[in-house]
Amino acid sequence: MRKTVYLDYQASTPVDPRVVAKMLPLLQCGYGNPHSSDHIFGWRAADVVEQSRQEVAAVIGADSDEIVFTSGATESNNLALFGSFRRNCTRRRNKLLVSAIEHKCVLEAAFCLARDYDAVFQLIPVDNCGLVDLNLIESELNKDDVLVVSVMSVNNEVGAIQPIKTIGRLAREKGAFFHTDAAQALNAIDIDVYEQNIDLLSLSAHKIYGPQGIGALYVRRELQEQLEPLIYGGGQQLGLRSGTVPAFLTAGFAAAIGALRGEIAAGERESVAKKRDRFVKGIMEGGFPVRVNGPSLAVRHPGNANLLFQDFANHDILSGLQPQVAASTGSACTSGTPEPSYVLRAMGLTHEEASSSIRFSLGRFTTDEEVEIAIEATLQVLAQLR
Repeated sequence: MRKTVYLDYQASTPVDPRVVAKMLPLLQCGYGNPHSSDHIFGWRAADVVEQSRQEVAAVIGADSDEIVFTSGATESNNLALFGSFRRNCTRRRNKLLVSAIEHKCVLEAAFCLARDYDAVFQLIPVDNCGLVDLNLIESELNKDDVLVVSVMSVNNEVGAIQPIKTIGRLAREKGAFFHTDAAQALNAIDIDVYEQNIDLLSLSAHKIYGPQGIGALYVRRELQEQLEPLIYGGGQQLGLRSGTVPAFLTAGFAAAIGALRGEIAAGERESVAKKRDRFVKGIMEGGFPVRVNGPSLAVRHPGNANLLFQDFANHDILSGLQPQVAASTGSACTSGTPEPSYVLRAMGLTHEEASSSIRFSLGRFTTDEEVEIAIEATLQVLAQLR
């Protein structure tokens, strides 16, 4: 029996063997608490955490003391938004601008801030490519009542790459904080927090071939005293995130992110994009009414292919593909709900169109053979369902 072809990399990536090799010795022998300062086990663990912090910071152009390790991007996003508003919200600055296609954790945090903390929450609309309305952002910022602008760098469903440098500049000029969820970004673009005017940036290791359960929030040094923690305790990590930092997970995170630097990362993006393009071409040439949702393939996440299968139900296709191919209707955080993708709906798709769309996402370990298997399997399922 063939193994299942995994095309759900944007939900979670396989852990790179180099990451496993880095973590395994620490799982076996690195059990010291990095905050135990009285013995060598603690010192060694603390050294691992600090080295990991430096490696994560280097990839995004930050300094190590601007990196706060978290359990993942969901926690990072919540810390960025709740932390900012709890300490800085005033009658004059109480507005939160959030794109309509943000991850659910950002949208739900925004709803909660509006409900419980008197924040004014405004959605930034997107066009049919999933790109935010820059004119609206600038117009709202000109009112001088915006505290935070939150726009994800690269969308998790359609792969749209936002103009974050421009958004960051607009926010900085008007005294607003700019937060970006960059969980999907490093597989698609380079990040430099200073060049791109980013104040707060969220990362997640399991989106970049690292372990689940670890992420980070970059907090610009000048803002660190303006962020209210979510978790209180021993005051670890500059008091912004109390609790024992898991050294073995930070090491895995660092090993994963270190493989996404410079020419190596650019070469991988190009390779993945070629496989993605071959997959899309194979499906489009199959004789069924299929179109690509979102931006042009050339200007989106290199592994993303969000396809609309007209007159087919996405769940019927996904069920028919089991156990040959693993893909999804969209975000793993919302795919268990019966409603069609809110991201696609915000981009102008009808209920029926969104319910006929599937996200296929390829990555580092996708082979040419697997691409051909996935094409053949998908076309067979469509033929059976027609």
